[in-house]
Order: sequence, then structure tokens, then C-alpha cells
Amino acid sequence: MIVSALLTSVGINTALCVLFFACYSILRKQPSNYKVYVPRLLAEGISKRKKRFKLERLIPSPDWVAKAWKLSEEELFSLAGLDGVVFIRTITFCLKIFTFAGIIGILVLLPVNCWANQMQDFDLADFADNSLDVFTISNINSGSNWLWVHFFAVYIVTGFICLLLHHEYKYIASKRISHFYSSKPQPHQFTILVRSVPTSSGCSVSDSVESFFREFYPSTYLSHVVVRHTSKIRSLLNESKNLYQRIAQLRSDPSQRRHKLGDCFGQNDKLVDHYRKQLEDIEENVRLEKSEASLAGEEARAAFVFFKSRHSAATASHMQQSVNPTQWITEPAPEPRDVYWPFFFESFMRRWISKLLAIVATISFTISFLIPVVIVQGLVNLDQLEVLFPSLTSILTIKFVTQIITGYLPSLILQLFLKVVPPVMRLISSIQGYISSSNIEISACNKVLSCTIWNVFLATVFSGSLLNKLSLILDLKAIPWKLAVSVPAQASFFITYVVTQGWTSVLSELFRVIPLIGSLISKPFTSHEHEIDVPSIPYHRDVPRVLFFGLLGITYFFLAPLILPFLLAYFCLAYIIYRNQFINVYAPKYETAGKYWPIVHNTMIFSLVLMQIIAAGSFALKKLQPASAWMLPLPVLTLLFNEYCRQRFLPIFIAYSVDSLINKDREDQKDTGMAEFYGKLVIAYEDPALLPIQYSSNSDSLITPLLS
Repeated sequence: MIVSALLTSVGINTALCVLFFACYSILRKQPSNYKVYVPRLLAEGISKRKKRFKLERLIPSPDWVAKAWKLSEEELFSLAGLDGVVFIRTITFCLKIFTFAGIIGILVLLPVNCWANQMQDFDLADFADNSLDVFTISNINSGSNWLWVHFFAVYIVTGFICLLLHHEYKYIASKRISHFYSSKPQPHQFTILVRSVPTSSGCSVSDSVESFFREFYPSTYLSHVVVRHTSKIRSLLNESKNLYQRIAQLRSDPSQRRHKLGDCFGQNDKLVDHYRKQLEDIEENVRLEKSEASLAGEEARAAFVFFKSRHSAATASHMQQSVNPTQWITEPAPEPRDVYWPFFFESFMRRWISKLLAIVATISFTISFLIPVVIVQGLVNLDQLEVLFPSLTSILTIKFVTQIITGYLPSLILQLFLKVVPPVMRLISSIQGYISSSNIEISACNKVLSCTIWNVFLATVFSGSLLNKLSLILDLKAIPWKLAVSVPAQASFFITYVVTQGWTSVLSELFRVIPLIGSLISKPFTSHEHEIDVPSIPYHRDVPRVLFFGLLGITYFFLAPLILPFLLAYFCLAYIIYRNQFINVYAPKYETAGKYWPIVHNTMIFSLVLMQIIAAGSFALKKLQPASAWMLPLPVLTLLFNEYCRQRFLPIFIAYSVDSLINKDREDQKDTGMAEFYGKLVIAYEDPALLPIQYSSNSDSLITPLLS
């Protein structure tokens, strides 16, 4: 790829960035779009729709940028919890890395690459026609002593990243502990989930749980709630909610509704009566199902068990309860709002089978994703494209068409395919038997990250450079050499990938394209009084995206330092935009207290080791054997550092220590409100499907004449 193709991609995406910023600044001010751009503020009553028209609504303004910039970490914590703080600190962590690496890469490594002339001389007079390979390590002559500059750069940046990783791990671990000490008593701290409860004839699950825990935990056991099969009830409730919303839509603003839908009085009234009758029938079925669910036969072999202290609950959750490890399986309970009820697998065998199926589905999807990767690489390599489609040869001679195809189209196609990955991986994780939404998202986060690294990085690298050399790919001993050959060859693609996938994706997050389109489509059929849906940030989508760009920056900083300015631009945009979204859009649906940070840490360690292996192979390929040999201790030192962090900090993210739990329990003994808390604890884990609903009675208020 030549510089002009890269400039074409940068120009297109810069124009899109400006357009997104301008449109967002205008659309966010329109009262009809408040539920898209400020749903959190609207639901909390902080922002209200202004009916009076003002000219300033049509003028773009950057005031939201200043507000997002001034947001302190304490304010962010109150808005998004510790998970939101960890996410933003991940972005600032990458900013620090690539600012430091950028100084070395742009001021030192880039001039060294340009001054060399193994591939071609750098032509300043005809800058746009230079190949991007001129800016990479591939342009340095074999055996050149200038490669020692890259060698020391790798060591320096590795040391800097490890220092930052240690600082962040220590800081977030301390924040997690302080968050635990400062929080009020929470139901999940006193609760465990027990599965695979054995029963005998004539004895219910509830009786078995009661007798077991009263026998073995007589002084600390408080009570329990048995999980029941409520899938039928849940589907009926969803249907009744949809019917209720249809009635509300038909009855809101009747004069406009009649005009927009073209319904006369009689047709609309009959439709409402029809829906109302259906709603009453469904609610009668719900009552019957609930009465059946209360019977012992509908009990699942699982229960939430409550204890009088955090220490007792933690002890019970981490100890094997039975000689048979497939019975009385315990684990810490999630927050009540975090419980994921639809796929509640209570037996050991069903969970084991579901995990096996999830692994098979993940591998199958990851392999099938290679198809768009190969298509994209065919666009990047024009020679392959001309061989496959000879009829396109005349079109590919047009310079502008070539620039679009090689500089913009491949990244755009890959971006569209990548949109499918997060929802698919979340679906796979949801049927894996997890009891909490947080565990589902963490599992999906790991799956999305693995799929992205394998398909977008490794598969792209090898399909682009070694597509016809499968035997070399399968030769594990030659991995460093293969990476040294393949990774620099794909530098131009990943630079345009950062511009296309990075810039536009983070700006589409700001613009909220899909919710905006959905709002415009549903606007004629909904009223302003319709219930506001406040979304939560999809960490399983955004965390892997940020980490993958971090991997690209660490891997390519010494190979192709030209990528660093574009990465810095991406992380600067992400820093402002996500802080703005936490203020206006997202509200946390659960709190893991920073459990996403170990994923960040592990990904950064993997990125470092990958970069060091590529560096060793690159120096060997460039016939600088001493540098290649001295690079070998660096992965070992990095993995030793990772092991230290794993031993020192990771246990804090898995479970709280005994002294923390007992000290917190002693504080509770002085709290006079604990008796009331224990009373509420028993009802905290009631299945929402078993709670009473009164949609049909509420709809009576909607059954008013269309003309008053």
C-alpha cells in the first residue's frame, strides 16, 4: 500500500468523524432524541424535555466535551461503579503507553526506518507515492547496526509497560478493598448458591436444604429460598408486557394516533378491547402457573442460602460440602439484580454438557469467521484479486479505485463482520449455565477477545502472507520467523484498520446509530410518556475492542511506528466519548468490583510476549544474531513478572480475605439496623417471575373515550 491510499482512508474517516461530532451536537439537543442520547438523565429526572424552540438547538456546540473532560474519578465511580472506573483507566493506561512509545517510535524509530534503503529510498518530493513499507523495520538493511535502536526500544517499552501494569493492578486492588469496606451490607455478601441438591422420596428440595444447613451450620444458617421452574411464566409475562404496551400506544394522544394510523374510532376501540381481553386471559394463565410453581414438584434442585455473617457465607461457598463433589455444589451468590434466571441449570451434568456445547460452538464460529478474513485479504493483495477475477484488471488500473479498495474497503468489510461477534459470543455464554449476567459478560468478553486476536490478527497475518504455505504455518518451531515475515507485511492493513474500525466505531458509539434508527421508526407508535429504557454498557463488546487496539500498538510500535499517532487519536476519542456516555446514557446493571482488570492485565502480558517473539524473529531475519539471542530472556522475565502479579494481586479479585470479612462483620454487630436487613435478606432473591403483576388493572385507566 502507498501513502496516498492511507491518506484516502484517513481523509474519509476524518470527514466521518467531523460529521458524527456535528450531527451528535445537534441531535442530542432535540427533545425527541433525549431517550437516545440522555436516557439516564431522563429516567433520573435530571433532564426534562423542553418544548420551547430555541435556535441554539440547531447549532453544534462542544460543551459536552468539556463536561466529560472535567468528570472526576469519584464522580465516575458514583455514576458507573468500579467497573466503569476500571474501563476508563484501561483507556488512560493505553494512552500512557502509546504516548511514551510514540515519543520513541516517531522521534527515533521512524527516522531510522526511513533513512534505510533496503526496499526503496524515501522520496520526500513525491511523498504520496511512497510505499508504507518505507516506514517499517522491513526497510532496514540486514545486519545494520541501526537495528540495535529497535532492540533497546523493545526493552525500554517493555519495562515501562510492566511498571504501569504493576501500578494499575495495585491501585485497582486497593480500590476494590476500599469499596468493600465502604459499602453497606449487601445481600450477596451473606448468600451462597447451592446446586445439585440431593433429595429422598417424600422429602422436598426445601426440606433437604433446611435439614442439611441446620445440621452443619447450626449457628450461622439463617434461611433459604428454593429456585423454581418459571420459564413458562416468564414467557407469559413477556407476552402480557407487550400487549400492555400496545394498549398504551393506542391510547396515548388519541387524536394524533387516529391521524397517523388511519384508524377510525370504532376500529381503534375494538382493537383495544381485543388486546385487553387477551391481556386478562394471559394474566389468568400466569396466576395458574404461579400456583403450580409453588408446589414441590416445580422446585429446581437449587437454592439461595442465607447466613448471618459474610465470613460464614464465604466459608460455605468455598468448601466442598459432600463426599460426592457433584452434589451440594456451592458458589458465591451474585447481586440480586445480577441474577440471570432464564437458563438456570441446577444439575452438574447439564452444566457440564452446556459448557462442552459452548466450547464447540465457539470454536466452530471462530473457524467460520476465517471466510471474511480471507475475502478481506484478497482485497488488500491486488495481485491475488487480479488472479481470482481477471475481468477486474482494467478497473484496478484506476488509481483512485485502487486506493479505495486497498485503503478503505478491507477494513470496512471486516468491521461489518465484527459487529456479529459480540452478540453471538454473549448468546453462547448465556447458555453455558452461568447464574449471573456479570459472569456471562466476562465469559463473552474472553471469547470475543480470543476470536478477535485469532481471526483479525493472527489469521489476517498468515492469510495475507502465507496463504499458500500451510505447511509453514503448522511448523511450530518456525513461529518466530513466520511472525517476523508476516506481521510487518500487514502493517499497512492494520494502520488503516485502526483508522476505519477504531475511529468510526468509537464515534458510532457516541452517535448511537442503531438506537437512533430504532427511535425514529418507533416514534409514530409511541408516546413521550413511554417507559425509558436505560441501557448498560456492553463490556463484552467494548473491553475486547480497546484491548485489541492495545495489542496492535504494542506489537507494531517497533515494526511500524507510524501506527502510533492513529492509535493515540483513537484512545483520545474513546476517553472523551465513553466518559460522556457514562454521564448521559449508561447505568450499571451489576457491579463486579473491578473483575475486568485481570482480563486487561493478561491481554497486555500476552501482547508483550507476542511482541518480544516477533522482535526475536525479526532480528534473526535481519541477520543480527546477538540482538535475537539477547531478546530471548525478555519473554521469560515478562512471564515471571506476570506470575508475581498473579500471586500478589489476583487472589484479591477472586475472594475477599478472612480479616476483611471478619472486620466487616464486627462493624455490623454495632449496627442496630441489621435485624431489619436480615428480614429483607430473605426476600431479596425472589424470582421476578413470581412477583405479582397487574397490567390489566392498570390498563383500565387507559380505557377512556377516544374523544373527550
